Amino acid sequence: MVTKEKEKIRKDDYEIALSAFNQAVNAFHKREFGRAKELLKSFTAKFTSETELVDRAHIYLKICESESQKKEPPLKTFDDYYQHSVFMANQRNYAEALKLLEKAREMKPKEGKILYLMADVFYLKGDTEKCLEYLRKAIQIDKFFSTLAQNESDFEPLWEDKKFKLITRMA
Repeated sequence: MVTKEKEKIRKDDYEIALSAFNQAVNAFHKREFGRAKELLKSFTAKFTSETELVDRAHIYLKICESESQKKEPPLKTFDDYYQHSVFMANQRNYAEALKLLEKAREMKPKEGKILYLMADVFYLKGDTEKCLEYLRKAIQIDKFFSTLAQNESDFEPLWEDKKFKLITRMA
């Protein structure tokens, strides 16, 4: 007969296991496969009694291993960095997209499309101030980006923003 105390301990242990599993899965969904792999390995070693969760963790581990074996394309030129940053932004991997854009910017510091894309990525990341800063810089290089921003669906929530209007109308 299971006592209430043992039941509570079992429930607490399950909650701890579930929390650890969720932490690993969150890293997986952020495409942080190296971190997810380590968290999943730690989880499977520590919570062996949670067979259902451990079985799922093994599936995630296999995917992490597969993903970590994929080779990144060799990035050499400005266009390589730019195109791959667009791909990363579309994958919602904004941190990586910004890193790639910085590399491209080092190659061509006066290239407006880099600054414009950085503005877009910062907005998608939720950093409106940085977005507007980079948008202003892009428009200073080429006034075309003003028209583009005023028609960019990503920026639609900003279309009525006073700062956005001021920046895009300075062209």
